[in-house]
Amino acid sequence: MTTPLDPIDRAIVVATQDGLPLVDKPYHEVARQVGTSAEDVMNRMERMLHEGVIRRIGVVPNHYALGYKFNGMTVWDVADQDIAEAGRRVGELEFVSHCYHRPRHLPDWPYSLFAMIHAKEKADADALVQRVADALGPLSRGHLVLFSSRILKKTGLRL
Repeated sequence: MTTPLDPIDRAIVVATQDGLPLVDKPYHEVARQVGTSAEDVMNRMERMLHEGVIRRIGVVPNHYALGYKFNGMTVWDVADQDIAEAGRRVGELEFVSHCYHRPRHLPDWPYSLFAMIHAKEKADADALVQRVADALGPLSRGHLVLFSSRILKKTGLRL
């Protein structure tokens, strides 16, 4: 971070840490709450995003409320030398919402590539997993699918 947070920056972070207001003009509402203009809010948030104060601005859907009952973290055993290529292949799939390289913990956990899929029906989820497997081809040495049963966390750090 190159610019320290001033009181308005801090107020913007506090006002948005649970999400932007669900109104037609959310930046105008934040501006009203913190006592500045919508343009100033947007400029400050863009600067804080660029400087790493804000990690990202994006939608955090509740997949269950949208009818997606089969939310699976697929985990793949990929050789270390192949992880960049495997990650590129999986990350390019339009239905993968998250794709991560994570350390394996041998001998119990050989999986190093994680990819999240979402489907409304089990058969659809299975088909998506197969598409990931097809994309990886021989780069995959095995996989598991860990289906979630509820939302455990949808928040970040709070001030």
